[in-house]
Amino acid sequence: MKRICLLSSFVISLLVYASCNKEFLEKRPDEDLSIDDVFAEVSYAESFLTSVYSNLPEEMNFNNNWGNNPFIGASDEMEMPYTDVFSRFMNNGSWSADNTMREIWERSARGIRKANIFLENIDRTPMTSRVGGEQLKARWKGEALFLRGFFHFLLARVYGPIPIMDRSYQTDEDFTKIRRAPLEQVVDFIVAQCDTAAGLLTMTVGENDLGRATTAAALALKARVLLYMASPLWNGNPDYVGFTDKEGTLLFPQTYDATRWETAMRAAKDCIDQLEMAGYGLYYAPSGDPVDNYQRLFIENHNKEIIFVRNMGNFGQIEQVSAPNGMGGWSGNAPTQELVDAYQMSNGESPILGYRDDLTPITNPLSGYQESGYTDVGHPKGYHPSNIHMRYVGREPRFYASINYNEAVWRGRRIEFMRLGRDGIKGGPDYTPTGYLMKKHLDPQVDVPQGRYSLKTWIFFRLGEQYLNYAEALNEAVGPVDDVYTYVNAIRARAGLPGLKEGLTRDEMRERIRHERRIELAFETHRYFDCHRWKIAHITDAGKITGMDINQGEFNRDDRFYRRTLIETRVFESPKHYLWPIPLYDILRNQNLVQNPGWE
Repeated sequence: MKRICLLSSFVISLLVYASCNKEFLEKRPDEDLSIDDVFAEVSYAESFLTSVYSNLPEEMNFNNNWGNNPFIGASDEMEMPYTDVFSRFMNNGSWSADNTMREIWERSARGIRKANIFLENIDRTPMTSRVGGEQLKARWKGEALFLRGFFHFLLARVYGPIPIMDRSYQTDEDFTKIRRAPLEQVVDFIVAQCDTAAGLLTMTVGENDLGRATTAAALALKARVLLYMASPLWNGNPDYVGFTDKEGTLLFPQTYDATRWETAMRAAKDCIDQLEMAGYGLYYAPSGDPVDNYQRLFIENHNKEIIFVRNMGNFGQIEQVSAPNGMGGWSGNAPTQELVDAYQMSNGESPILGYRDDLTPITNPLSGYQESGYTDVGHPKGYHPSNIHMRYVGREPRFYASINYNEAVWRGRRIEFMRLGRDGIKGGPDYTPTGYLMKKHLDPQVDVPQGRYSLKTWIFFRLGEQYLNYAEALNEAVGPVDDVYTYVNAIRARAGLPGLKEGLTRDEMRERIRHERRIELAFETHRYFDCHRWKIAHITDAGKITGMDINQGEFNRDDRFYRRTLIETRVFESPKHYLWPIPLYDILRNQNLVQNPGWE
């Protein structure tokens, strides 16, 4: 009989602890420590819990597969110049069950196993050496429960129904008993983890525990997974009717249930209310300027809007990849023209209404947008300099906080993406293929050539998302009532935009909310999953991706550079690509683990 082969994770966790604790090295070699040893000592047990966090994906890294985040490059937000990043395989349709990122499947599974081992053994740990020891132990349990639920969510958002791993497995167990659970059971399990964890955790933590799970994080995860459960991909999706495991168990809901929107609505509102009572709120910069409000939200670590993050330390990779190649960077994180066009004008109107077959845009005459010409006047607040193309003039503040474009000023000089510019094509892959670079998440004070970077956090949950989660669920459950406007307009007001016009229908409001998520949550690993759960990815993740003509341009005001150019024609097979394939390696090891539709 086949047996499961799982690596023990406690050795890894102890190695992490040993690298930063001299006392550990003085006590005994880590290879001599057993599970009994670990949970007999409170400091070792705490280190083991800390190591569970190490399995959180490093989503701030969009370019290397070990970051576990191909999703930004595989959405319509960004184009990567590198041929070996996994998002390129997704975009050209050349991935398969045998050619997929196993790291996502495996990393979360390791995190779940660690959390299970911790929960199964922590009651054996004496806490007498710690003040408030038993209360601390309860909080640690809450952290492990939240993390176990979060790792299950990270798997479910990619694969749909997954095995529920609520205990650790031993090497002599029959792994063929591990099967995918119906999606509703997976969601119920995650919600139960959140509910229990919320009662054990605290709403906030002290300065020394920033980055650890809180009640706020549990409430936020619950609200998000219930929003996913209510959305078209999971809620009675006809593409998955009749999809079963090998015992005939249905793995997806067979019919649409409108009450799921009400459940998601209540969870999001409860999250918002409890967090705001505890002092959370939308972040505003000291200046109150809309560009600063948005830009500094991602620079001021652990500000009042932040719910749960991964601490990244002095992480310079995102600064290097996003910096122009003439400023010591790699010009790698390149927003698409489609995303640039989605940013509204300062009057709240969308500049582009659609596209013609020749890639030219259909412009909105009410917006004031101009597709040609140049300005001799800089923005009165310094949002943009003079002598730039008119298409970048008069845009909403989040545009100037998020996008670096040709002739924008960045870190002391103008950017030159044209062919003969200081940041143009220099040979090799380190150049922007679209004529844009991501500015969001970047610290203006960083010095890439000197290797001077700032402390980074990657935000998994923030309050602004919960506002939009609530507005979406409320609109779907009830319609565009006052509260929908209140929470969407709060996001827009922080960004310096006028509120939505009154009298929108439910369908019109749905489109406004989806647009607001696209802009407000750009480059935060939401767009890919939003488009999938809405079942519009066969439109957004397929077809033409465009940018500026980076092979042209010798000087400023060279119209040849500003010609819209086809960068890539992407492939999306529907419904196949709405779920990822379970890695073939794992299917072959456990043939009762059924494959997702289209990947067999």
